[in-house]
Amino acid sequence: MTEQDNTVRLAKRVADMLPCSRREAELYIEGAFVRVDGVLVEEAGARVAPEQTVELDKDATLLEIAPATILLNKPAGISAGIDKDGQPVFSCVSEATRTEAARGERFLKRHLVNLSLESPLETMASGLVVLTQDFRVTRKLSEGLEQEIIVEVEGSIADNGLALLNHGLPYNGKPLPPIKVSWQNEKRLRFALKAPKPGQIQHMCKLVGLKVVAMKRIRIGRIAMSSLPVGEWRYLTDFERF
Repeated sequence: MTEQDNTVRLAKRVADMLPCSRREAELYIEGAFVRVDGVLVEEAGARVAPEQTVELDKDATLLEIAPATILLNKPAGISAGIDKDGQPVFSCVSEATRTEAARGERFLKRHLVNLSLESPLETMASGLVVLTQDFRVTRKLSEGLEQEIIVEVEGSIADNGLALLNHGLPYNGKPLPPIKVSWQNEKRLRFALKAPKPGQIQHMCKLVGLKVVAMKRIRIGRIAMSSLPVGEWRYLTDFERF
């Protein structure tokens, strides 16, 4: 800051204006309750000049901001924790990509800080991905919940191929545990399995004469992707459980 710079941190200005403690000022700002010259500002360290107008919204609250969990319908070609190709999955999450059907909860920039990816998905695959700030969600997903994946294939399956997909195939030299695989139609298989390893489904399909064309994860535990459009996201609600 130069000698001519008479700006102060927004948190200090709010604390002096109300008055309140500096931490309380930061909570107001991070909660998206503070406007500078009519514009919402969510950074406590933003600089404001004496002539600028600072206002606190009438519905401002000092309640701690609860950790957020984001459900994203990842497009194919976007990296989500396994392959290094493509853009990172975090680049898909912004206010602009939140689905219109679930815009009740206030969107905060703080919801995008310290998000962890708890549901890796191969770059070539699309479908449900979970990003969370909540250690309880992290702990639950670490238990290896069942996932439901729709796999589009081409080729002719071996005579006993479907039975082998359900049980009897190896991966990386070790036998795979029983899983549930069924036909959705003549080109699509439904896999229901826990904690699939990178490349596992492609390998299994290859062993029975099939080539994977596309994969889409539609469920993790009790949370289904439902009608969430590709490339859009929503918050996990308070009443939903994995």
